[in-house]
Amino acid sequence: MISLDNIYSAHKRIKPFIHNTAVLTSARINVLSGASLFFKCENFQKSGSFKIRGAANTILQLKKPELKEGIVTASSGNHGAAVSSIATKLGYSSTIVMPRNTAKVKVENVLRNGGNIIWCEPDQASRDETLKDILSNTNKALVHPYDDDRIIAGQATVVLELLEQETDLDIIIVPVSGGGLLSGSLSTSKQIKKKIKVYGAEPYGADDAYRSLISGKIEDNIITDTICDGLRAKIGLKTFPIIKENIDSIIRVGDKDIINAMRLSWECLKIIMEPSCAITLAVIFKNKSLFKNKKVGLVISGGNVDLGDLPWKSENVTQ
Repeated sequence: MISLDNIYSAHKRIKPFIHNTAVLTSARINVLSGASLFFKCENFQKSGSFKIRGAANTILQLKKPELKEGIVTASSGNHGAAVSSIATKLGYSSTIVMPRNTAKVKVENVLRNGGNIIWCEPDQASRDETLKDILSNTNKALVHPYDDDRIIAGQATVVLELLEQETDLDIIIVPVSGGGLLSGSLSTSKQIKKKIKVYGAEPYGADDAYRSLISGKIEDNIITDTICDGLRAKIGLKTFPIIKENIDSIIRVGDKDIINAMRLSWECLKIIMEPSCAITLAVIFKNKSLFKNKKVGLVISGGNVDLGDLPWKSENVTQ
């Protein structure tokens, strides 16, 4: 677990580069869910997601000699945009390894922020191999998307702010992919408010964290089949032990429920929420009895959506 001292230090370090994002509520969604929900809107964050926090905290701690040839990372979009944004602001180049099926809006976000893209196939093995090749042939500084204590400490500041904004929450729900956000959220919440419950939200089509908790060891996703493009990464070597030792549960939901929750959030909250964070609301509606009459914080991790390809227009979602 990341210490509170490191989390507070990270927050102080990154403040010039981030927003302290709003917490929104919806009376209509509260009535429908039977709970009091508080949405921590990292979709309002700089670069469009919470990822700017971990990226800033890591890059700001790198030494100038490490940055001489620039920065490299692998990302399905949001982390890449965050890294390229911070790198450009500090005057460094950035190279982002991205899957060929990355959402157009996320590709454009990386390019807009000054990143250089190198494509890989849409699987973990190709992503890792492409990144390995770059690191073996250059002296670029790696900013890992999640499996780094500096990344985790940066992401932990989301819930640090949330617990200052809403002091009496019973539960927090956080999306889980590689686990940087979830392990950071656990590090903050379980040290500040020991009795609070924290649930991870994961799609059925990329449920390695759920299966890893059951087996007690890190499991692979042979195939990732989910609309949640930001939740397809494999759980990390650093993040998994924190999650394993502190999580209350990981709850899985299907893509149809995620899309329904995403649409409801757009209609009631009037905000752009991507599937990878609408999953937190989907968890509520699929498990109403668990959250009935509770005060629940939901981390809305990002809002980078292809507006020309909205998921409720698709006839191909089967889960």
